[in-house]
Amino acid sequence: MLVPHLTTALSGPILDLERRILDAMPVIEHWLRGQWQEHAVPFYCSVDLRNSGFKLAPVDTNLFPGGFNNLNPDFMPLCVQAMMAAVERICPDAHSVLLIPENHTRNIFYLQNVATLQAIMRHAGLNVRIGTLLPEITIATTIDLPNGGGIMIEPVLRQGNRLGVEGFDPCAVLLNNDLSSEIPEILQNLDQTIIPPLHAGWATRRKSQHFMAYDGVAQEFSKLIGIDPWLINPYFAYCGEINFHEKKGEDCVSGNTDEILREIREKYAQYGVKQDPFVIVKADTGTYGMGIMTVRDGDEVRALSRKQRNKMSVAKGGLPVTKILVQEGVYTLESINQAVSEPVIYMIDRYVVGGFYRVHTGRGIDENLNAPGMHFEPLAFATTSLLPDREGHPDSAPNRFYAYGVVARLALLAAARELERGVVATPAKT
Repeated sequence: MLVPHLTTALSGPILDLERRILDAMPVIEHWLRGQWQEHAVPFYCSVDLRNSGFKLAPVDTNLFPGGFNNLNPDFMPLCVQAMMAAVERICPDAHSVLLIPENHTRNIFYLQNVATLQAIMRHAGLNVRIGTLLPEITIATTIDLPNGGGIMIEPVLRQGNRLGVEGFDPCAVLLNNDLSSEIPEILQNLDQTIIPPLHAGWATRRKSQHFMAYDGVAQEFSKLIGIDPWLINPYFAYCGEINFHEKKGEDCVSGNTDEILREIREKYAQYGVKQDPFVIVKADTGTYGMGIMTVRDGDEVRALSRKQRNKMSVAKGGLPVTKILVQEGVYTLESINQAVSEPVIYMIDRYVVGGFYRVHTGRGIDENLNAPGMHFEPLAFATTSLLPDREGHPDSAPNRFYAYGVVARLALLAAARELERGVVATPAKT
């Protein structure tokens, strides 16, 4: 099994953190089971983690995961079992599902994800058809994939308050489209169950709201097992009314940057960390690593070049960036073949079903790896996360991956609480 090299001595805070997680395994699993009785678990989710050697924390949580094709194919059975549980929980009578993907008809890698997701659902006993929101697709269209297979994409049809494709009236609609720009009218006021709910899309969801929910989860969990919450929780702040071209809102971003850097320095001093702190400034919505930069001083925000301002002004789909999350930067000190990497954990229902390492040969340990030039190394998180060796060393594959699975499930729980609140008010800190 591929295990990346941790480029720092595994000692001190991270060793103690992972040991405490292993020692508290029965308590943790009991606590999580209780949480899932109180909160509706999201249908599926992926979580980007960073392991700095002194801190293990989530930096992004995606409720419309798009990399199922990067998972280890040997663990398809676990994905299928988890899919059965997810469907039974949300729509017990489900027998047919309409899958609506992103409008990426030319992105073969993404379409391989759609094909894998469709296969998982079919193995779970569901009839699955793929419907597109693209108006230019007016007839059923088959797209060939590199593995020799293909997928058929059909135009969606709405009749009354039900959505389907020709000759297919599903009992549920599964979105793999994160609704970045808006909630299309065709998806509104349907009689069918929509999974995830529409307010989970980036048209209304905010990363700052998620990390507010995660902060509460991290505080509770840390008290449960007796650790410093900072070891699993990045500091963050929110800024609204941003316009990088007009330099509007810069004082908020700069001020919050300096405040978070000050807080990080205090923690670094407490734990004897020698690295320089940094923050990640990124759009408060969206995916694909757009609208993001590394900052080490608040003055850097005011001194952005025109090119940098252009980059920070646009998110996915060309949408303007008007709200910003200033988040503590977490180093990634894991590498594969001397290339920096970070784990991405995938869950269906409340089960860890796999994951992969996002690897980038052209990026540094303090940079965003979700960028052109990245590649993926699939890992079997499924077995290792469920079968840790509590008597072994925390750095062994099963134990490290178990810790990853725990922290990822904390982010999943935060997403559950976040969705329960629906569309909430913008955070007050600006």
